[in-house]
Amino acid sequence: MSSSDWRVRFLLLTLIWGASFLFIKVGVEALAPLQLALARMALGAAALLVVLAVRREPLPREPAVWGHLIAAALLLNAVPFTLFAVAEQHISSALAGICNATTPLFTLLVGLLALPDERPTQRRWLGLGLGFAGVVVVLGPWRGELAADRIGALYALAAAACYGLGWTYVRRALSGRRHSSLALSAGQLLAGTVFLAVLTPFATSAPDHLPVRAALAVLALGALGTGVAYVLQYGLIRDVGATVASTVTYFIPLVSIAIGAVVLDEQLAWNAPTGAAIIVAGALIGQSRARSREVARAGGTCARLTPG
Repeated sequence: MSSSDWRVRFLLLTLIWGASFLFIKVGVEALAPLQLALARMALGAAALLVVLAVRREPLPREPAVWGHLIAAALLLNAVPFTLFAVAEQHISSALAGICNATTPLFTLLVGLLALPDERPTQRRWLGLGLGFAGVVVVLGPWRGELAADRIGALYALAAAACYGLGWTYVRRALSGRRHSSLALSAGQLLAGTVFLAVLTPFATSAPDHLPVRAALAVLALGALGTGVAYVLQYGLIRDVGATVASTVTYFIPLVSIAIGAVVLDEQLAWNAPTGAAIIVAGALIGQSRARSREVARAGGTCARLTPG
């Protein structure tokens, strides 16, 4: 593939994932958070299953693998997808995108605490300290009149923390499997869809009305943000490596801020973009070359699939 081709795909992936927070914001206008999470997972699973069918590639069959996929689906999809939807009932899509940028920090922190081969170097602790200082700036504890925004941001940060736990679990339980990342990710989304399909009818009631705008947002969130985006990411990892592909995380807040401002007329206080810059700087400092090599070995195992 030409260098210009992967850059176009990288830009497209950044736009899709950055716009996902807009789709979530529109979707929760009509659907409960669990319903939105279920819809996006079902649509994403359908998209990946179609790709698998075209490639004539089977899903995993081992019960042990499916047990790990269920756990991964909870940590990387069902729980964080729901938490981001809850968060965007309280905060702007732009702020949710900023909170998502803490995912590399949580992944690094959980890895340092849970993986014996992770070395707690000064560089990593410096990156963590700087990144979480940026979180404090984003939350703005001195702005007492915005308590609701702070609660919503905490939901979004909890979702990012789930991603950190999930990536560490995937690395320990699913890295090195003979199945492709596409098959594992399709199975992961399928498992999560079944779980939420059982839970959601008992926890929510059907919406009275689903506006076209909300329906289109959910369709885009699932088919594009949770299906097509992963195919793009998978191709980038294959063509230019996981290290380059993972840097898309740092551009997502820029897209979510711009789209939120243009489409939804969202406005952010100065501390949110300032904190975002500090978070990204901390994440970049905390990621050493050794860590990048480990991600390159395990990054294709299972999919986070969307940033929000």
